[in-house]
Amino acid sequence: MKVRIGIADTGKVVEIEVEDVEPFQTEVERAVADGGLAWFIDTKGRTVGVPAQSISFVEIEAAEGGPSVGFAPAV
Repeated sequence: MKVRIGIADTGKVVEIEVEDVEPFQTEVERAVADGGLAWFIDTKGRTVGVPAQSISFVEIEAAEGGPSVGFAPAV
């Protein structure tokens, strides 16, 4: 599953692939609550660290279905 993390004040987006979204969400929530560094390992074994205070958004791509238009899933 593809995940995009927006980095505040830079316009940069970190894009990683994760197998299971629940541990990813837990790590983001923990890092934001603690104000620390969020570490992720993607499906290719790469490690990415993002300072929690710099996270502007987190986008998780839907596992099933195709691209969507607006707010509705593609038909």
